[in-house]
Amino acid sequence: MNLAETAFQRLYPSRESGYKISVDYSRKFKPYNANVRIYGKNLTFNLSKEWDKVNDEIVIGLMQSLILKILRDRKETTNIDLYNLFIKKLHIFIPKTKIDPALEKAFDRVNEKYFYGLIEKSNLEWGKNTTTKLGCYNYQTDTITISSIFEGADDILLDYVMYHEMLHKKHKFRNVGNRSMHHTGRFKQQEKEFEGHDEAELEIKKLIRKSKRRSIFGF
Repeated sequence: MNLAETAFQRLYPSRESGYKISVDYSRKFKPYNANVRIYGKNLTFNLSKEWDKVNDEIVIGLMQSLILKILRDRKETTNIDLYNLFIKKLHIFIPKTKIDPALEKAFDRVNEKYFYGLIEKSNLEWGKNTTTKLGCYNYQTDTITISSIFEGADDILLDYVMYHEMLHKKHKFRNVGNRSMHHTGRFKQQEKEFEGHDEAELEIKKLIRKSKRRSIFGF
């Protein structure tokens, strides 16, 4: 019995899966990414190669969380708890090899002012020139990605988006059943503690409108 079959059996001990379950470890994924797909009676798990070296009980938790999502079911298990704890602590072990100098300055400013310098440096990258995803924190790669519309923008705007993503790293997520909540009440409260919060919100909206005009009219 492979790990995926074990994961299913522990979730549904009195139920036959009815699927041909397989697991593939691939280098096509970013570190610690994974998905599951159903094709007829085939249930296929695709995991990054890094998962092949992780404790089996944690991997089972990952697979159980994927099974519940694809079957739209809700359950809580010890294995899922172990998996979530692993993801929350993963940033400690991730190599920091991609750090943009401008983003590093913003990270350091925000870290010193709001977090007493206690947030460990992440990988820091510019993303696409997009107005729909201004920033992102990836738990699996410990990477903060900021939309390139902020390149050359005022420090307060870049710092505000950086602050938001650093809050994600600080607070991680809270599990409610099989759902992960990222913008909790505490998160939203602390986000408003950014000095010049309202001004930054307004200026970002202006920057988004300006960026959209550029993409449409070319100026």
